[in-house]
Amino acid sequence: MTAYIIRRLLLFIPLLLIITFIGFACINLAPGNYFDSLKQNPQVSEDTIKQYEAKYHLDKNVFIQYYYWLANVARLDFGYSFTYKIPVFKLLKLRMFNTIILSLSVLIFSWLIAIPLGIYCAVNQYKFSDKFFSFLSFIGLSIPNFFFALLLLYLASVTGILPSGGMHSLGYENLSRLGKIFDVLKHLIIPTLVIGTSSIAGLQRLMRGNMLEVLRAQYITTARAKGLPERRVIYVHAVRNAINPMVTMFGGTLAGLLSGAALTEIICSWPGLGQLMLEAVRSQDLFLFVGDLLMISFLLITGYLIADILLAWVDPRIQYQ
Repeated sequence: MTAYIIRRLLLFIPLLLIITFIGFACINLAPGNYFDSLKQNPQVSEDTIKQYEAKYHLDKNVFIQYYYWLANVARLDFGYSFTYKIPVFKLLKLRMFNTIILSLSVLIFSWLIAIPLGIYCAVNQYKFSDKFFSFLSFIGLSIPNFFFALLLLYLASVTGILPSGGMHSLGYENLSRLGKIFDVLKHLIIPTLVIGTSSIAGLQRLMRGNMLEVLRAQYITTARAKGLPERRVIYVHAVRNAINPMVTMFGGTLAGLLSGAALTEIICSWPGLGQLMLEAVRSQDLFLFVGDLLMISFLLITGYLIADILLAWVDPRIQYQ
């Protein structure tokens, strides 16, 4: 297992190189760049722009630009954000923290509700509660995230119960430490509900299907025939096998959370990596875009690696060579 994890970690390097080079090339192929907007500013001289281009090797071809960027990344220097006027690494650290907070919040919220709900619906198949929760799941799957976000933001602005966007309230700096935590948690509710609702619906349906399949297996019938208590049959024998496919979903769920969080971050004004990516693309801020892409790709690949490790841990039959 250790050798497998080391091999997977080593594969991170070529994979991230390919992803970042494609991103680097794509933004270079797009017409114009950040300095074109600077040229429209009469207060910025042509010599200043040429100095910037020479300093960051932007007057060279894309391969040389990428080589210099890569050499700097090895020293944890991700370049300079022309839009925010600060080093990219400093900006990414802050935004990545915000995105991880949101993703963890959604992950905990959705899995803690979806898994018990899926088990409950499978055990009570075709009863009123099963049909009721299935109906809610179909609604959760059908409603688009952006529409649900706009709806909740509208309700928040009308009622004033919850903040209508952002991550901090006015006067956040003057709050106590506990007050700051509650303030962030209050701002987390709407984006967590938006992303978590669709995740709960999908996970609940999947867990219900897995449980029904396992409950029909012969070894479950044998366990019941031996007189084992029903709770032990369900929660010890059935759930452990039914949850295996869910573990494989974990990496995909993390990837989905990060991609789904991007749109919700933009609508809810949550200052995360997704919102930062949009701003980088719109302003053609090269180093900010590639640095953001590198961070998001790293999180996605890490999510899939964690899923594989968890699967081997949950199911002893799986061995990685």
